[in-house]
Amino acid sequence: MPSLSVFFPAYNDAPSLAGLIGKTFETLERLVADFEVIVVNDGSQDNTGEVLEQLRERHGPRLRVVTHEVNRGYGGALRSGFAAATKDLVFYTDGDGQYDVGELPKLLERMSDDVGLVNGYKLERNDPRHRIWIGNTYNRFARFLFRIRIRDIDCDFRLIRRRVLDEIRLFSTSGTICVELVRKLELSRCRVEEVGVHHYPRLHGRSQFFRVRSLLKTLYQLAKLYVSLCLMILLSGWESVLLCRFPSQT
Repeated sequence: MPSLSVFFPAYNDAPSLAGLIGKTFETLERLVADFEVIVVNDGSQDNTGEVLEQLRERHGPRLRVVTHEVNRGYGGALRSGFAAATKDLVFYTDGDGQYDVGELPKLLERMSDDVGLVNGYKLERNDPRHRIWIGNTYNRFARFLFRIRIRDIDCDFRLIRRRVLDEIRLFSTSGTICVELVRKLELSRCRVEEVGVHHYPRLHGRSQFFRVRSLLKTLYQLAKLYVSLCLMILLSGWESVLLCRFPSQT
């Protein structure tokens, strides 16, 4: 089994972290010899910092904490997690406990040598009805607009090969980062696998995505992302044409 980095973006997730981290270590110790666990504390205003200090004392150096003094948004937290990860494979899910890290072996089973991304999809979404409707609408719209092939962009239960991740650059600071990440991984032409996973009701805190300000920011960043990806594809096409017409002299 390759080495594995597991990280969680966390914002005001103090009540769920102890159980989540405990289950993570229990799962990883059965699966992988070389692993690390990282929590990105994204400017939490509750006692997330204190809980993480206690967990570090319990689990030792295999648990690392990255702290943002101010909230950088979901995209900022993911980018810090990817930057902090050092192992061959990188897995992340949210710190609120709505996914079961015990299902990580399902993803690892699909991670063969030619696979760059194993993406979960929710077997059934356990959220209030209005959130399910907004989430489904957003997922369909983003998949259509960006021509994304995976079925569930909004499922933050992902296993990514480090070398493929190193080939892309991410810029989003909001939840738009999921669209940017998946689209750029698909454009890298790595093989993608999908696995059904369970989604559980949120027991603590409040989702940051389903607030009016967050939704408006996400839509604005989606528009910027669409323009930037179109330009990237256009420039890549022109570069290929120029290389064919004017090959370098060696």
